[in-house]
Amino acid sequence: MGEPMVTALGHAGLRIDGEGFRLLADPWLSPGGAFLGSWFPFPDNSHLLAPELLDVDAVVVSHEHLDHLDLDLLAALAPEIPIVIPRYPSTIMQRRLRAIGRHRIVVLDAWQRYPLTGTDWLTVIPEQCPMSHDSAVLVKVGDRSVLHTNDARISLSQARRASTEVGGPLDVMGVQMSGASWHPVRYEYDEVERERIATIKRVGKFKAVTRLVRQIEPRFVMPYAGPPCFLDDDLFELNSGLSPGGIFPDQGEALAWLGDRIPSQAAAYLLPGDRIRLADLSIVHDPHWAGFALDSGPQERRRYLSAYAARRRRAIEAAWAANPEPGPGLADRFKAHFESLGTLSEYFLARIGMTVRFVVEGPYGGVWDAHIGPDGVVVDVDGGSGHADYCLTMDGRWLDGVVTGRTRWEELLLSLRFTARRDPDRYNDYLVGLLKHADRAALRAVEAFEAARDPEDTTAVTVGSEQVYVSRYCPHAGEDLAETGVVVNGVLRCLGHNFEFDLTTGACLNARCDPIVVKDATYAEEAV
Repeated sequence: MGEPMVTALGHAGLRIDGEGFRLLADPWLSPGGAFLGSWFPFPDNSHLLAPELLDVDAVVVSHEHLDHLDLDLLAALAPEIPIVIPRYPSTIMQRRLRAIGRHRIVVLDAWQRYPLTGTDWLTVIPEQCPMSHDSAVLVKVGDRSVLHTNDARISLSQARRASTEVGGPLDVMGVQMSGASWHPVRYEYDEVERERIATIKRVGKFKAVTRLVRQIEPRFVMPYAGPPCFLDDDLFELNSGLSPGGIFPDQGEALAWLGDRIPSQAAAYLLPGDRIRLADLSIVHDPHWAGFALDSGPQERRRYLSAYAARRRRAIEAAWAANPEPGPGLADRFKAHFESLGTLSEYFLARIGMTVRFVVEGPYGGVWDAHIGPDGVVVDVDGGSGHADYCLTMDGRWLDGVVTGRTRWEELLLSLRFTARRDPDRYNDYLVGLLKHADRAALRAVEAFEAARDPEDTTAVTVGSEQVYVSRYCPHAGEDLAETGVVVNGVLRCLGHNFEFDLTTGACLNARCDPIVVKDATYAEEAV
């Protein structure tokens, strides 16, 4: 084998070659895209899809999202190639892999090492809160190391442990700096409000990554994975680069941000096929991209995406064909499915406590209200008359895929093939968690994690000229507020997920979430 090398595959995909192994990490190259034919890698990475790329010894996949878990590609690999995945409370990844004929599945616990050679290895670093099943992957390659964060929001302490595990500073650190959210892009806001919210989320993500990089000081940083592109006519105008702002910054914007804030940090973005030599961290550019530039402007971006969409027209049409208009009984199928969700977790139901309205368009649609409370879920298929806290509007063909088991809820939400509104306009993580997991073991893990938090563990933040003591860990996902908490206009914002807390009452201001503990300076004096 040749010299140790990291090859960018587009989106978050990497190929890592050591002196005795060949590894694919989260490869996404199949031409069908992901999430009901709505997401595609940007830029087009199809020139890499060749037998020599897939001639590897192992594949590691960080989580179940289909822009990372490329089922078509994995199904085509030689059967003896192991697929390495993290252990999560849910076994959905194992089940999906077995369904495509993959039987060599290696499930790793956090920090457990999987040997690649006698001295090289990989391990997985799951997010601390089990509400999100995301993991980073750490690979030891000779005397070099690669921390591939994927979509995981790993903590500073986890990143520091990664450095300890490899015996020194990290050499290459791939960082995810683009969001993957349907909020606010599919919400019924006016353009000014939509961009205001998008800016907060985009900047919050950038700041969180910048803090981590500044503290860890890897030898080389590579921003990746964002944005996906949207080639279906129905979604095309959501693409980044067609107008300023938005929630999906591209790799160039992410790199410029890091360059402005940490000018001493060596960093670059890689296009699909570009490579990093691990020996000296030099970059070998793929000649495929001669004449291509991310910053060529909106007209050139539109031209490129339009041509890309034409090449993927059959894949988009296939996604629609795979989800035909529903037959009779859609309302009954929806009612049975959604009421079954109410049997999974009393803990989640109590923290949702709302009515979710579904406006289902097309044949056999209607207005259906799901009343979610601590005693269960009751669906009224003659809904629409009372107040609804959430309202989701979608074509029945996409909803039928969920209630019949073709599609998971989070795949539908990430497809952006719906619109939404909230009243009051507050995020409820438990509703999203119930839908995206729909798994009793996964929901129980969240309940156990939240029950184990110590509200008396505090950290100090500065408000004006005074110190205030607040809960050490964010009640949402357990982020360490000593690392991720910032005070903005008298409000504590957790950069992990942009939850905001009133520093007088502790109440969460923008989501359904338990409050933080807030104590004044006398608390520290009394504790002495």
